[in-house]
Amino acid sequence: TRSFTDPSVSMDLLRAVLQPSINEEIQGIFNKYMKFFQTAAINVRDNVGEEVDPEQLIQETCRSCLEQAKLLFSDGKKVVPRLPHEQAVPKRARQMDEELSRRGSPIPKKRKGRPPGQSLSNDRGVSGMAAWKLKVSESVKRDGPKWDPSRLTETTTFVLGSRANKALGMGGTRGRLYIKHPHLFKYAADPQDKHWLTEQQHMRAIGGKMAYLLIEEDIRDLAASEDYRDSVDLRLEELKPFIPPAWMTEKMQKHMETLRRGGDVPPPEEPPE
Repeated sequence: TRSFTDPSVSMDLLRAVLQPSINEEIQGIFNKYMKFFQTAAINVRDNVGEEVDPEQLIQETCRSCLEQAKLLFSDGKKVVPRLPHEQAVPKRARQMDEELSRRGSPIPKKRKGRPPGQSLSNDRGVSGMAAWKLKVSESVKRDGPKWDPSRLTETTTFVLGSRANKALGMGGTRGRLYIKHPHLFKYAADPQDKHWLTEQQHMRAIGGKMAYLLIEEDIRDLAASEDYRDSVDLRLEELKPFIPPAWMTEKMQKHMETLRRGGDVPPPEEPPE
C-alpha cells in the first residue's frame, strides 16, 4: 500500500480529477485535424483498393499521434519507438528533435497547403461529411436489435458494399459509406463467398480485393433517413439485393456475434496459388 502523502499518488489523484477535461480538449484537437485524416484515408482506399479500411487507418493514425506526442515529455531514458520512415531522418535532425522535446518545446514542422481551420468542403471525399466526427476514445456501438445474429435468416437479403455506396449517392468514393456509418454491420467475403457471388453473377471476379456484404434492410433504413431521403443522388435501383446460401448466412451470424462481443475478426486471406 502507498500513503496518500506519496508525491506520485497525490499527482495521480490530481490527474484523475483533470483527466476528463484533458480528454475533451484532446478530442477537440483531433476534430480540428480530422478532415485531413479523412481525406488521406479515402485517397488511400481509392489508390489501393477496397481491402483498405479507412476507419482503421484513421484510428491508427490518431493513436500514432498520441504516441509521438509523448516525446514532448520524454526524460531521455524511455524513448517512444519511431516508425520505419522516421528512422531514415538524418542523425543531426533526430538529435535536434530530441533536444527540443526535452526542453518541452513543440517541434517545428514545415506545413504545406491550407491551415487547419480552412474549409476543405470542395475536396474529394469530404463534401457531405462535415457533420461526421470520429470519436477517437469511443468504440463503435454494436448492440441493439440490428446487432442480434438471429435477425440473419435464410431469407435475409444482402447487397454488395459497392452497390450500397452507389445507391446512397457515394459511388465516386469507395468505402465512404463505412466511414460515415461505422455502426453498420458489414461482412468481408472470403474466397469461398466470392466464388459463389461470382458464379451467381452478383459481382465480377476481383482477385484479392475485398468485397463487403451489407444487410439490405439497413441500407434502406438509411435511405429513408433525414440525411438521404431528399437526396437527388439516391439510386435504390442500384442495390440489386440477393439471398445468400445458408452456409454463408451462418458464417455472417458468427461474424456478427463475434463483433457484438467485442472481438476483432481479421480480414480474410486469399488461398495460396
